[in-house]
Amino acid sequence: MDRGRRWQGRQFERGRCPKEVRIGFPQRVMRFVPRPRAFSEGTTFLNPKELEVLRLTDIEDLSQEEVGKRMGISRGTVWRTLQSARKKVADALVNGKEIELVEELK
Repeated sequence: MDRGRRWQGRQFERGRCPKEVRIGFPQRVMRFVPRPRAFSEGTTFLNPKELEVLRLTDIEDLSQEEVGKRMGISRGTVWRTLQSARKKVADALVNGKEIELVEELK
């Protein structure tokens, strides 16, 4: 078997098996809409993992290492997820896009 590949049903997939990510709060809001809505230029999608990383780093003021320990992921994954989430939120704010929170983790 080739390194870095795992058996998935009837085929091989590349990469590691995904880790379970711990989310520490219930998601209450599912969508933010710009005003006036007529100028909305699309939708930006955030998953629960991105929202939790934003919450823990920017609201709870935890370090990336502390966030990783709390969520059960590496500091590097926290950094990548945080960069992705901040870029999405900034794009939505600057370009008047809706922000929709999706339920599944990816």
